[in-house]
Amino acid sequence: MATAKAKKTTIKENTKTSNKKATSKTATSKKSSGSKNLIIVESPAKARTIKTFLGKDYEVIASKGHIRDLPQHRFGITIKDKHFIPTYDISKDHALLVKEMQDLHKSAEVTYIATDEDREGEAIGYHIVEALNGDISQFPRIVFHEITKSAITHSLDNPRLIDMDRVNAQQARRLLDRIVGFKLSGLLSQKIGRGLSAGRVQSSALKILVDREKEIRAFNPQDYFLIEAYFVADSKAKEKERLVFDLVRFKDKKIEKLVLQDKKEVEEILAILQKEKFRVESIQQKERVTKSPPPFMTSTLQQTSSNLLGFSPTKTMSIAQKLYEGVKTKDGLAGVITYMRTDSLNIAKEALDNAREFILTNIGKEYLPSKAKIYTATQKGAQEAHEAIRPTNLSFTPQIAASYLSNDELKLYTLIFNRFIASQMKDAIFESLSVSVMGELSEFKITGRRLVFDGFYKILGNADKDKLLPQFKEGQAIDFKDIQSIQKTTEPPPHYSEAGLIKTLESLGIGRPSTYAPTIRILIDRKYVELDKKQLIVQDIAFNVIAMLEANFEEIVDSGFSAALESKLDDIAENKLEWEEVLWEFYEPFIEKITKGKTSIESQKVMKPTGELCPECGNELVIRNGRYGEFVSCSNYPQCKFIKKEKQEVETSDEICEKCGRPMVVKMSKRGKFLACSGYPECKNAQPLEKPKELSVACPKCGGKLLERKSKRGIFYGCGNYPKCKFITNAEPTNEKCDKCGGMLCWHKTKENTKVCVECKNVVT
Repeated sequence: MATAKAKKTTIKENTKTSNKKATSKTATSKKSSGSKNLIIVESPAKARTIKTFLGKDYEVIASKGHIRDLPQHRFGITIKDKHFIPTYDISKDHALLVKEMQDLHKSAEVTYIATDEDREGEAIGYHIVEALNGDISQFPRIVFHEITKSAITHSLDNPRLIDMDRVNAQQARRLLDRIVGFKLSGLLSQKIGRGLSAGRVQSSALKILVDREKEIRAFNPQDYFLIEAYFVADSKAKEKERLVFDLVRFKDKKIEKLVLQDKKEVEEILAILQKEKFRVESIQQKERVTKSPPPFMTSTLQQTSSNLLGFSPTKTMSIAQKLYEGVKTKDGLAGVITYMRTDSLNIAKEALDNAREFILTNIGKEYLPSKAKIYTATQKGAQEAHEAIRPTNLSFTPQIAASYLSNDELKLYTLIFNRFIASQMKDAIFESLSVSVMGELSEFKITGRRLVFDGFYKILGNADKDKLLPQFKEGQAIDFKDIQSIQKTTEPPPHYSEAGLIKTLESLGIGRPSTYAPTIRILIDRKYVELDKKQLIVQDIAFNVIAMLEANFEEIVDSGFSAALESKLDDIAENKLEWEEVLWEFYEPFIEKITKGKTSIESQKVMKPTGELCPECGNELVIRNGRYGEFVSCSNYPQCKFIKKEKQEVETSDEICEKCGRPMVVKMSKRGKFLACSGYPECKNAQPLEKPKELSVACPKCGGKLLERKSKRGIFYGCGNYPKCKFITNAEPTNEKCDKCGGMLCWHKTKENTKVCVECKNVVT
């Protein structure tokens, strides 16, 4: 195997830039007095935060992401004799920045590369060195899991060189994705329609969604029956306090879902059960332990944030990036969480000790386990040198953070803070009770449970109510109040949510932490799927794309193939495989299929004549297939771009526009029907079809009416005097006031029987 130093020569490239070459120099070169050290990071926010920790001897500048990349509109890779030579361009918007970095590097005592610690960050660091016309041995590489003064100082004391194996792994990924995306997207455009795209991770994810959509569309609902017996321990008990026993056995038949589908058979069973006498056969009591959850890594943070906060993966990562790079705190600007793109569950020993001290001091000795809990990531290829996502300073509690962070930043920070503390707390203990009631030919069962020790739920909260059962004794006679059959219908499998898709991608080994959010975003942007009420709904064009890929490029949509490639990229990063060999192994059979597909794959761009003539040029109108379905256009395209618009019947309403007096009509948008003025576009008044629900709570800002409204992110509550009053909250308001500040209390979105103040965030249980 080649050494890291020799490995550098395997990266072949052409670089286009109008900038003049900067003079390279070693870190030990003698400088004029007063020269500073230069630190190059990726983002301006990160640069500002680091600058506050270091003295006047350091200059910090941001590269603003990738300063060089493959050309935007060209393939950009020369392939010859099994070698891959990429052409990297410095974008126009980075040209002046590169010139500034070159000038600062010339006068710097030492230039440090401090890009992110993942492979992409390693590659960005390498490209910065190349843009500065230097050698990696001249540029100390520093990495840190968190942006705090101690972490930055420690990294400066322990620099290393850029890891060329990791750079090669990232370059292999970039070139692989360019080959697939560029070649396959062009073929899709040629055979199906313009504006379509394919990708190694993107198409595997789309295949998962299409397969689920096929299941949903092919689903045939089935009716079935359950039999329940109702028992009331106290004659004065309310209807909702009755206990429901489920029939689990009749004669020798075990009663499970879908077993009872014949209504006549159910009626016969009910007739027999009505005559039976029942007694308690057995009582089983067990203790069940619910283990504390591990701290967050990227995938679980995105999933939990989606489920509990309603944040999209893109929004979650955007907020997490801000929390990592630096926000205002009681001690000034600092990063308040560790690096947010990670698949590791490792925690530094110092952080573990701090968490245990926090639990002992703030929660109680009874919640502290005898030793620290150690978690290990289960997925293959997890980079255990990294850390899990955690707070950098436990004294910056969510209560204190509320004075410094925005509303969304506070929500995500609280989620990360509480999850980290919970991961080091004792497990929760439940007591479950199962009661079996026997008849002559039947058996009914009921299960109850209660929380014995809340453990980590002390900080995370537990939304599940205890299901308490009265005292039963074995042999006790049971007189059921009633026995009934309940008709049910099977439901199709649900559409994937963003969180559900991420969980599936992670379990299959498709992609890496940094790819989940962009993959979902591109599927939505390309109109392959539509996000509706947190569900990813597959559009018709996706079926055509996946059908073509399955028939001709099965490996691209095969989850096993994609996962295997990820494993090979890991091996490249560990210097176990040569990156060009991995690329060639994929490229050779792939490009043969592309070449063959250009002639053998049947085009779906079939034009069907309509018999009508184009009103603009006189040529025949034809039916074409587009990404949104069939449409009628001129056969003389692109010389004539006429498209026939379908006439839609106007749905009228009884409403009158309050702005111009014209009648309002019903129109359709991607979120459903709404009312719009018939005078559009002269009058652009629009209203929801269903009037917002009016609450019995007054607006705390102006005293106006509060209304329950709906948006694409769910239900929210706003003032009826908008836009004059812009009060808004996602939590359901109450008439109660906060005893600390007098602000309005709202029902907590995730904790049952808990309220939170909209002003000071005070939590009331």
